[in-house]
Amino acid sequence: MKTYVIGHLKPDTDSVVAAMALAALYQVEAAITEDINPETSFLMDKFGLQAPKIISATDLADDDQVILVDHNEESQRLVGLNSNQIVEIVDHHKANINFEQPIALTFKTWGSSSTIVADMMRQASYTPDQKLASLMLAAILSDTVGFKSPTCTNKDQEVAKWLTEVAQISDLESFTLEIFKAKSDVSKLSAEEIVKNDYKIFDFAGKKVMIDQLETVEQDKVVTERKDELLKAMEQVKAELQADVIFVAITDILKVNTKLLILNQDAAAVAIQAFGGEVKEQVLDIGPKLSRKKEIAPPIERALS
Repeated sequence: MKTYVIGHLKPDTDSVVAAMALAALYQVEAAITEDINPETSFLMDKFGLQAPKIISATDLADDDQVILVDHNEESQRLVGLNSNQIVEIVDHHKANINFEQPIALTFKTWGSSSTIVADMMRQASYTPDQKLASLMLAAILSDTVGFKSPTCTNKDQEVAKWLTEVAQISDLESFTLEIFKAKSDVSKLSAEEIVKNDYKIFDFAGKKVMIDQLETVEQDKVVTERKDELLKAMEQVKAELQADVIFVAITDILKVNTKLLILNQDAAAVAIQAFGGEVKEQVLDIGPKLSRKKEIAPPIERALS
């Protein structure tokens, strides 16, 4: 019997790193569901580490156990995972769960799952090595957008300070900018890869809603130069995933602004109901919003309800 710690589909940096950190704390094995994104790849290379191995549900033995990190909803879990194998969840998102038996649950209203795992480490008097501490710090900075996101809490900043000391990072501002640049580099990504770059599927009022988010420092360039191919890719991905509604949020992490790509009239009606404003050439500027979890998804859910 083995125990795996696994993050969500289309893993972002926090999902991958939180799994690695919790696996180190529990002395079990971390795994991921799909390839890592460019930002995470940059960080692995920077600190000379390897991403966890990719597994599928068929790789699990019947008696293997699974701990979920950075997600809880069935639509975001490893495809085909038997829910009876899940023994614990560590997450910072809204809970939407129903299990046949009791399991261990750790949910916090903090800005990053890596913050939660770091707090668990401190409670257990466990100090990660310098490389893992560096990754955990990067994950917190990524998920809280350098502490700018409304999801960021005092706990995130407190834990980040501790990890900065463990990681021996002397210039936090430069380190944050490095992460932003890596996150923003989509030059080698196809339109479909951008649309699937960091997406989550939600069940809002019986509708299957896909929200992808691209965090960048080149929002205008992406919108003006790649909009047409992104809209075409959105049509394909919507059909592939059988989504009722699809949005791609292009977020400028320096200017603190998000623009939604609007595929059709149905999506436009939902977006305007959620955020107001006017759709211009299939783009809706929704203003100074950074967080999908706190500022983008909830208004869309309310609009559909």
